[in-house]
This record gives sequence, C-alpha cells and structure tokens, in this order.
Amino acid sequence: MPDHAAAAARRGRVAVESLKNALRRALRERGLERELQGWDAVERWSGIVGPRIAGHSRAVAYRQGALVVEVDGSAWMHELGVLKRQLLRTLNRELGPNAVRDLRYVVPRGGILR
Repeated sequence: MPDHAAAAARRGRVAVESLKNALRRALRERGLERELQGWDAVERWSGIVGPRIAGHSRAVAYRQGALVVEVDGSAWMHELGVLKRQLLRTLNRELGPNAVRDLRYVVPRGGILR
C-alpha cells in the first residue's frame, strides 16, 4: 500500500475507486475517452446492429470519430448509407453521446474476412 494510502487508512478515510472508473477518469483527463468508445464500437458492432446487418458488414477501425465498416458490395454500401443516421443514433445510444460521429463504408478487395 502506498504511503499516502496507508496514512489515509489510519485516519479512517480510505477512498476506494474501481479500476474501471480509475481508467475512465485517466483516459478522460488525457482526452482519450472518445477513442476508447470508438474502439468499443468496433468490438460491439455486430451486437448493436443486429444479425441482418452484421451478416453483411464488419466494423474494422475507428479513426478521428468515424467508424470504418467493411460491407459486402455496393448494394450493401447503398443500403447502409440509407440507414446511416439511424445506425449512428443506435450506436451513440449504446456507447455514449457522440462516441461515433460518422460511418465510412468500404468494400474490401476479396470480400469481408470473417
């Protein structure tokens, strides 16, 4: 136990912070909390958008507020383009306000790697 924690414990004033809260605070203080939310969107894409969309797309990166999503061809690029505003609302409702500011769709050469 660090000296300052031991001293506080002796005085009966131990403040315990969860690791999750400590990490979130540290990231926020360094301006990295939004990046964490963005990469969380990459990880959680399929669960948030549902099986129909997830079956034809895959989030692969988060860059400067935009989630990069690979799609199964131009038809799906168009379909998701039509749904873009709705998808952004759903993502931000799940991940936190303005976690994802834009969606960028790409058709990868050779198709989506699963």
